[in-house]
Amino acid sequence: MKYLITGGAGFIGSHLSDNLIKQGHEVLVLDTLETGSIGNIAHLLSNKRFSFIEGSVLDCDTLESLVVEADWVVHLAAVVGVKRVMEQPVETITINVQGSQNVLELCSTHRKRIFLASTSEVYGKTMDNNSHIPALSEDDDVTFGSTKRRRWAYGCTKALDEFLARACFEEKGLQVIISRFFNIVGPRQTGCYGMVVPRFVQQALDGVPLVVHGDGKQSRCFGHVSDAVEAVVRLMEQPAALGQVVNIGTDESITINDLAQRIIKLTRSASSMIHVAYKDVYGPGYEDMRTRKPDLSRLENLIGYVPRRTLDDTLRDVIAYYKPVPAWTA
Repeated sequence: MKYLITGGAGFIGSHLSDNLIKQGHEVLVLDTLETGSIGNIAHLLSNKRFSFIEGSVLDCDTLESLVVEADWVVHLAAVVGVKRVMEQPVETITINVQGSQNVLELCSTHRKRIFLASTSEVYGKTMDNNSHIPALSEDDDVTFGSTKRRRWAYGCTKALDEFLARACFEEKGLQVIISRFFNIVGPRQTGCYGMVVPRFVQQALDGVPLVVHGDGKQSRCFGHVSDAVEAVVRLMEQPAALGQVVNIGTDESITINDLAQRIIKLTRSASSMIHVAYKDVYGPGYEDMRTRKPDLSRLENLIGYVPRRTLDDTLRDVIAYYKPVPAWTA
């Protein structure tokens, strides 16, 4: 089949391209290269079943010409990272809302199947500060902070994307799957936009202090990109997934303090760990959630999915990707 991946030169998109090409499919990638990188897909450019188009989901003419060609559209294009969201809220809202509306409307018009990437950010913030919050299920209620807090713009826009996708499914018969990614990490991910794992790994390898935002007692679950991509592909092969919202990630939790220590140990780094207040990183009024863990039962029920890689497996792959090659091996 032929797949169109918007944002396909990004971290997850490039790994998904690898998977689909390996299976013998054709892949079209549309990306602005603002946060994606040609380096992520350079090894695919000579493949006859792969095509790269530099462009935006805000360009409806280009987008429509590609949607018409595709059997499946995988919509990954979005603003990346908390840092960019805090610095460029207008761009965040425009790309996430208007871009997704363009993709969904064109897929509805041309009767194309679509996989819509959403995020764990749609769960908003948790009001319980003792970290004993149950795993987040797809049908749980959500709680966002005040509209004065631009931190929540990203989650709100992605929630709006989900509402529109569901409306198209129910009203127009759009064949859509919605996924909520939970902290997916792995090779090719950059720390430039606030992603904590590549940032910590680079700091550890450079021998500088690992900078923890807040008190470090907040916990997260970090899933390997290869596991996430496998889940995406298998969901698109499962007719029962159409119309569903599905969490994707791992349920192995770790605090950010422990994550920093784990990375220091695995890299055998002499780095220390320091804490910096959120306001010193993102400005006054920044809010965060203490814990975020997915309930993966729907994903398991649909495709029998169980994450195959542990956190240590994931961290070792990221470390290997960033670790400098010794001069004597060149």
